[in-house]
Amino acid sequence: MELLYWLQSIRTPLGDAFFSLITHLGEETLFIVFGLLVFWCLDKWEGYYLLSTGLTGTVINQGLKLWFRVPRPWVRDPNFPIVEAARAEATGYSFPSGHTQSSVGIFGALARWNKQRWLRILCAALCVLVPFSRLYLGVHTPADVAVSFVLALLLVLGFYPVIRKAVISPKTMRLLLAGMVAAAVGLVLFVTRYPFPADVDVTNLEHGTKNAYTMLGCMVGVWLTYECDLRWTRFDTKAPLLGQVCKLALGLAILLAIKAGAKAPLHALFANDHLADGLRYFLMVAFAGCLWPKTFPFWAKLGKTK
Repeated sequence: MELLYWLQSIRTPLGDAFFSLITHLGEETLFIVFGLLVFWCLDKWEGYYLLSTGLTGTVINQGLKLWFRVPRPWVRDPNFPIVEAARAEATGYSFPSGHTQSSVGIFGALARWNKQRWLRILCAALCVLVPFSRLYLGVHTPADVAVSFVLALLLVLGFYPVIRKAVISPKTMRLLLAGMVAAAVGLVLFVTRYPFPADVDVTNLEHGTKNAYTMLGCMVGVWLTYECDLRWTRFDTKAPLLGQVCKLALGLAILLAIKAGAKAPLHALFANDHLADGLRYFLMVAFAGCLWPKTFPFWAKLGKTK
């Protein structure tokens, strides 16, 4: 807490505004947008790399949060003030940091895959700034951030050669996907079967349980995406700028419509809300990976000069 109190002592309105903006780069929405931008518009194998590291990191992160159940800094020390703008997104247990896991996973993977010096420098800077923002805002401790940083970096470095090999080896890709799904199943079994103590925070456990099912739905969806791509879609990401913009914007709009519109019907259909959420995220990934790419030949012609 000493470091957090020191950072609190040097806060300024400008610093509060800057780091409140920077910290959003570690949120789920940005992960979805970055992942789909790469997968749909730039390089689908780089997209598989980003999605694999990001989803696996989230599963590990959620499992550790519920295993250790470390309270947030302001809960541990009621006298410690945080930057209030960050409170709304600082949900769940504190250890390890989800924003750090997500940001280092995204930007670390972008830096590892691409060779452009300017991009690597930018991504390296963001890999430092986003985790630091969690400390500056007062919503995580150094241990929360450091452990997530190391875990995300290990996934970035470990998954890179696997994905590179998977480009020419379906067996390698299937083994990776099977491992990811197994990890998600393990998280679901953990949150539903483990005898948590009576003092467990019910809200945090509920949040973690929902995330376990949604991650399982996402990972099964990614596996289905790969199999469809191998046999059916075989899509190309290339398109003129107008086509890329329309492809991304309309695809994201439909995806968000599925996310919002399917919630009530699926919750009404299934007695288990978490199972319904898992299926909803599976449908979102299946649309994004199996159905929407079939429209890419159209976008590839849009805006092309004759």
